[in-house]
Amino acid sequence: MDSADAAFDLVGCLARVRQRDQAAARELVEHLYPLVSRIVRAHLPRRVAEEDLAQDIFLKMFTRLAQYQGNVPFTHWVSRIAVTTCIDQLRAQKRRPEFRWADLSEGEAQVLDSVLSDERDAKPGDALAASELVHRLLAQLQPADRLVLQLLDLDQKTVAEIRGLTGWGQSMIKVRAFRARRKLQKLFQELQRQERS
Repeated sequence: MDSADAAFDLVGCLARVRQRDQAAARELVEHLYPLVSRIVRAHLPRRVAEEDLAQDIFLKMFTRLAQYQGNVPFTHWVSRIAVTTCIDQLRAQKRRPEFRWADLSEGEAQVLDSVLSDERDAKPGDALAASELVHRLLAQLQPADRLVLQLLDLDQKTVAEIRGLTGWGQSMIKVRAFRARRKLQKLFQELQRQERS
């Protein structure tokens, strides 16, 4: 627990919020905003409506506050609402059309080309281009598949941490990650075929 959490009286603030204290509601939002905005940024590849989504998360939090029983830390409960809201938002967005080799930036094409030709010479911009390529490939996956790979492989979360954030069972997380990696591999192989043809 960091000093900000220690200085913030969450129990007292929640009690005041339940009594419809507007100042306490603002304090709660200010306290939780860094957590919520971090989750929103991590799970929305296009941060089009970041503020709107954060407001939607807080609205859900306040409307469901009576459901919070204290069985888990309040921040975990809010995190789960945030992750679920992000997944719902991603599902609501129109599925992006698949992209082709021609859609890649020059840097992304060079990185992919060097991977395909097994070149070992890393150029200064390769890391950024590789990261952009990975995110473009991830964007082709279903929201839940993208989320599990983001959390496991990019954010380096444990299965237990992902379970706490999403509410998914351990087996479901592992199976979803396995299938998502296979889908990602197929997308990558499709780009390889396009480059060779």
